[in-house]
Amino acid sequence: MRTYFLTATQPNVGLTSVSLGLLRALQRRGQKVAFVKPITKGLSHTEPSVLFARRICNAQNTPDSLPMSLATQRVTSGKTDELLEDIVSLAMSCTQGADVLVVEGIHADPSRAFIPRLSADIARSLQADVVLVASAADEEGIAETHYMIAQVRNAGRNVAGVIFNRAATGFDEQAVARQLDGVPIWGVIRDNPALSAPRTLNVARHLGAEVMNEGEIATRRVLETVLAARSVSEVILRLKPGALVVSAGDRDDIILATALAERNGIELAGLVLTHGSFISPRIERFGARAFSSGLPVLRTDGDSYGTAASISRLPLAVPEDDLSRMDQVIDSVAEQIDGNAICSGLELAPSARMSPPAFRYQLIQKARAANKRIVLPEGDEPRTIRAAVICTEKGIARCVLLGKRKTIQSVADALGIELPAGLEILEPEQIAEHYVAPMVELRKSKGLTPGQALVALEDSVVLGTMMLATDEVDGLVSGAVHTTASTVRPALQLIRTAPGSSIVSSCFFMLMPEQVLVYADCAINPSPTASELAEIAKQTADSARAFGIDPKIAMISYSTGESGTGDDVEKVRAATELAHARWPELLLDGPMQYDAATVQDVAAQKAPGSAVAGQATVFVFPDLNTGNTTYKAVQRSANVVSVGPMLQGLRKPVNDLSRGALVDDIVFTIALTAIQAEAMARK
Repeated sequence: MRTYFLTATQPNVGLTSVSLGLLRALQRRGQKVAFVKPITKGLSHTEPSVLFARRICNAQNTPDSLPMSLATQRVTSGKTDELLEDIVSLAMSCTQGADVLVVEGIHADPSRAFIPRLSADIARSLQADVVLVASAADEEGIAETHYMIAQVRNAGRNVAGVIFNRAATGFDEQAVARQLDGVPIWGVIRDNPALSAPRTLNVARHLGAEVMNEGEIATRRVLETVLAARSVSEVILRLKPGALVVSAGDRDDIILATALAERNGIELAGLVLTHGSFISPRIERFGARAFSSGLPVLRTDGDSYGTAASISRLPLAVPEDDLSRMDQVIDSVAEQIDGNAICSGLELAPSARMSPPAFRYQLIQKARAANKRIVLPEGDEPRTIRAAVICTEKGIARCVLLGKRKTIQSVADALGIELPAGLEILEPEQIAEHYVAPMVELRKSKGLTPGQALVALEDSVVLGTMMLATDEVDGLVSGAVHTTASTVRPALQLIRTAPGSSIVSSCFFMLMPEQVLVYADCAINPSPTASELAEIAKQTADSARAFGIDPKIAMISYSTGESGTGDDVEKVRAATELAHARWPELLLDGPMQYDAATVQDVAAQKAPGSAVAGQATVFVFPDLNTGNTTYKAVQRSANVVSVGPMLQGLRKPVNDLSRGALVDDIVFTIALTAIQAEAMARK
């Protein structure tokens, strides 16, 4: 097992963010990673990095840290050896079966002179390679890094790499690398102010402010503080998404402008009333819809300038309950770490299981390599726009938004999003005529007329489906506002099923804590026949394999093997036999109960000798009632991320979204669609 000890070259360089980012980067490379933070950075026993490792990175075995008070007492009383024994014991308690141990060192603190020496002792005791986390803000940070490399080497430890954090645009990586005495740069994390944006809730806590209107206080974030010291015409220019307006309640012009911005769809971070003031009752009634909506309104006794100054001193550290922000920070760091560099020297043993971080990483990498053009018929839907921007900026897919350009631009402006140059926007009324003749040809057996086709093409999903049918795009993603039927029906009419497929089915990728499982069919077929179940098994096995998951298929029932009888069990038994006969290469068994499919001990009792029992990765449910209920029960009760549904059996990839889909759900579905398109093209 390889151990990496991360230590900061200076205070406040983001040691926790980089440590957890390295943890995720290694997980994405298929490594089983243990994490430990030996000593808390404060006097409290609660350590945020431990909580984040457990809750966000699924490092459930992460032990609690030793309190700084204990470390200080042991060192000052000459009992450092006892402290090191405790730290080694702590680290070893979480490493069983791990490939790599990531150790977050002690945060630099000038008031504790013993920290550098203790850090060296910990690295030596754990036989760890040292990774330096350094500031990229100025020359002083680079000079300090050079000095630390010499110090670590003098202490007899190897410096495996340096990760520079919060680098400005002009950071010259090659020039800096020449100053590091041969130590490789593992990553340069670019400064991203959006990742430092606190929630309005954090501002309220920091100020000790009274919450007049809660609104969306827990989700809106502060990108800029607007001190209303000038005329309203000057302030209006700064009323943008993420702006936190600080003003006395008697500035009626500012209050009205804030209300108007909120009513126009601009998601301001909030309004802070200073001097202990209130909004005039008349103004409050006039702007009632804004002040009772999502706009958080706070009240504090301080003056406006002092309040704005206090907000500027809000700590950069991510609060323990802000998991969404920390998840984004960890993801951003992981993406900017050189995966090849961190894995050089590691023995990368292939794992039989696909971990969730590895699955997500491979999903994005495969989608980038595929470089497919994906149409999004719901082009003016806010979540869809955000997802399209992310996919374009990260090179996940070449997205096409269908919708009026002015409307899409207006929504983007309200969201504070800049539409990248590579994001394509097509206006439906300008291109619909082009697809009339091809659509009439496709539906000639149904007697479709050109007039009827033109009317049908007013539906953006139908229009997008025709773009796919004529090979002008590689895939389609819809469903954020449309029903499943509205997405699937045009596909069945215009795309049709793939050669060899008689049905369309669906599957979900379930990102369990330790591995990714595939569930089918959970969205399309209410009561499939035995023959259809066999085909669903084949389709899902192909889907699993396309995404790097070794398909071991369990045909799920309420009975295992020959132990039960009844029509439902017989259907699953017949489906298993049909699948074996049609596709003998499939590793498939059934009927099988869920516990027999997943738990080794149960498998040994109920299905001894089965090559699937106890280690299934693909689960085919007997009907939609069972499949849909199971996936939702697992998703909600176990807090598991599910990616899908991904449609199977169509000639070209069309995928449906849940109407409650989050932006990340849409991004991953676009990536799935791109990979599907590549797999279909290869066939």
